[in-house]
Amino acid sequence: MVIWEITWPKNMLKKGYPLMVYDVVPESVNIAKEAGASVATSPAEVAANTNRIITMLPATQHVQEVYTGKNGIFSTVQKDSILIDSSTIDPAVSQEMAALAKEKGASYLDAPVSGGVNAARDGILTFMVGGPEDHFTIAKGLLDNMGKNVVHCGAVGMGQAVKICNNMLLAISMIGTSEAMNLGTRILDWLKMLPRQQSLRHQWAVWHIRYTG
Repeated sequence: MVIWEITWPKNMLKKGYPLMVYDVVPESVNIAKEAGASVATSPAEVAANTNRIITMLPATQHVQEVYTGKNGIFSTVQKDSILIDSSTIDPAVSQEMAALAKEKGASYLDAPVSGGVNAARDGILTFMVGGPEDHFTIAKGLLDNMGKNVVHCGAVGMGQAVKICNNMLLAISMIGTSEAMNLGTRILDWLKMLPRQQSLRHQWAVWHIRYTG
């Protein structure tokens, strides 16, 4: 499996899965190796040695490079492989990767996540998955080891579409909360009032602004 978020291989290893990992960050690879994973020198080496692969990368261009690059997954991917990408990228690119995977006899599913670092550490992420239903069942068997909610959203790319809506709603919530707090600081002692406002104090956006920013 190709893993980006270092807490993921730890959770998989705890469940008894043998892992082969690759990451461009040596520290992440070393942590996974110390936890019991074997280490590959490229995505191509991973694909040549396993038929269940999970990727999580920062942006669209990284996904394209890892899958279609010279030493990418598609250069050595095995027939009937299940490829699960948990990056948050353009839905159209997920659909493009799925089409290329199909040409190789493999299946690609998009499975972006929600929950953050703590949820990844605790194995309680939410996965929004797009792909054929029969392949979703296979993917869910793996993702259940890292998440609490694994939801089938439809065809390839629909997981990304749901994640975009999720991010939009979060952004709107943060903007509205910021404006409310900005107004509050102008007309009252907002931070003294906040602990008594039960409906607001437990909102993620309020917590994030108050305790981290």
